[in-house]
Amino acid sequence: MTTDVMERPAKVAMNGVDVPTFLGTINAVGEQPIAAQFQFRADSAWVGGTHSRATINGFFGAGEEHERAEAFIAEGDHPAVFCGGDNAPSPVEYLLSALSACITAGIANIASARQIKLHTVNVKVEGDIDLQGLLGLDNTVRNGFQKIRATVEIDGDADAEKLGKVVQQSIARSAVFDMLKNGTDVDVRMAA
Repeated sequence: MTTDVMERPAKVAMNGVDVPTFLGTINAVGEQPIAAQFQFRADSAWVGGTHSRATINGFFGAGEEHERAEAFIAEGDHPAVFCGGDNAPSPVEYLLSALSACITAGIANIASARQIKLHTVNVKVEGDIDLQGLLGLDNTVRNGFQKIRATVEIDGDADAEKLGKVVQQSIARSAVFDMLKNGTDVDVRMAA
């Protein structure tokens, strides 16, 4: 008597994510953990007032230096109501955007790996800040956000429970969420 074993269908690209490469990367890093060590960089220059321009290109990862085909430019400024020129988002808005982008990317990767077709994903992030700390008016008030809230709207070819598990897994693996929730050592020094 023979028993036929059903094979699981191969995972295919989905939601714009190259799932075979994504899973291959996870396996490769699992076999060579040193490949997981990355260093990202941003170099910022003052433009004027509270306006700055950061250039993002070049990073170390998977054991070597990488250059992008073209540098990314991220400008930052403060709103006019806060003595800025309102030429670009403020640094704290970039932080909220980074959290939103990280959760969204995680949702796309995880849903794709689970072969769930997504229709829409919207992540709204808002943060509450009391400027008394930042302005040095009250030392009992922290300089940064007191509270950040994120709301995820997701629609795809799966039930609410499965989609909820995708969102929870994305949050559990989000680098930006981790840094905000658990803190990160930051070393700032003057160049020689």
